[in-house]
Amino acid sequence: MPTFVQQVVIRAPVRVVFAFHERDDALTLLSPAFPPVTVVRRHGGILEGAEVELRVAGLVRWLARHTAYEANRLFVDEQVSGPFRRWVHRHEFEAVAAGTRLTDRVLYELPGGRWLNALARVPVDAGLKQMFAHRHRVTKQYCEPEGH
Repeated sequence: MPTFVQQVVIRAPVRVVFAFHERDDALTLLSPAFPPVTVVRRHGGILEGAEVELRVAGLVRWLARHTAYEANRLFVDEQVSGPFRRWVHRHEFEAVAAGTRLTDRVLYELPGGRWLNALARVPVDAGLKQMFAHRHRVTKQYCEPEGH
């Protein structure tokens, strides 16, 4: 199963970076302008058992459930229904000398089996790279001292 990993170091303590992800508006702030993502409903924040329903580009319904939560260390969301056959996104936070290493680790599988997954891996990873570059820029903007 394909795994995508992208990391960034943010010049702020883990508690600050993790708290940013706990904000009610974090997902909205972290979503790039394209494709447009609308939060339809949220329940439970990022705690284990929490759910979020999204509408992507006005067409695709995406329901995710949080399946793990360790304060200041990690949280995990998994697609319940949506465009992927499987989607598991681990948000990992680690204290480093310069601040916090934030690692986004996504295990994904497209519908259609191994052949389609092999064919689509390059474009899917390119889209994920662009999305997480945006998310990491926003996280730095809000968490680093010269940010908000």
